[in-house]
Amino acid sequence: MKRIVIFASGSGTNAENIIKFFNQTTTAKVTQVLCNNEHAKVFDRCKKLETNCLHFKKANLLQEDTILNLLKEKADYIVLAGFLWKIPQKIIDAFPQKIINIHPALLPKYGGKGMYGMHVHRAVKENKETESGITIHYVNANYDEGDIIFQAKTSLNNTDTPEIIAQKIHVLEQNHFPKVVENVILAKNA
Repeated sequence: MKRIVIFASGSGTNAENIIKFFNQTTTAKVTQVLCNNEHAKVFDRCKKLETNCLHFKKANLLQEDTILNLLKEKADYIVLAGFLWKIPQKIIDAFPQKIINIHPALLPKYGGKGMYGMHVHRAVKENKETESGITIHYVNANYDEGDIIFQAKTSLNNTDTPEIIAQKIHVLEQNHFPKVVENVILAKNA
């Protein structure tokens, strides 16, 4: 059984969904959640799911090998579920094509530094897009530029607010993210 470590920064709905999904499979298990925001709701979600959630600081990730060493001990795959910091090269090198991120838009549109959450949905609305969606991709050294694994689309109406767009994207995330992660793991271990 493969081991997944999730990185999260916020409410943790995607982390919770992935933990629940893999609690029902024999493919993998979430062994750890790592969070850079000590006030994030993901801690409460993890407690209810009896999954260890650890707070860490930027120095643990960038200047030290604390997080890298923990990952080498506990992870076969890393999943970014609403994690906002750039992953350092030393971790990318240690887990090539095994770090998976979800982005709330159809990359390459609306990607890059600062393009997350409502920033993306407002930009989609301002540009009068007729569709949006999610992109699940591998992580490389640049924000949102890793190889695309999967995309799903949703239609938008001109009356959709950024909040409605966010709700539509959330449905796609919940429906697809855990299954796509599982498919990646199964394909790499076939």
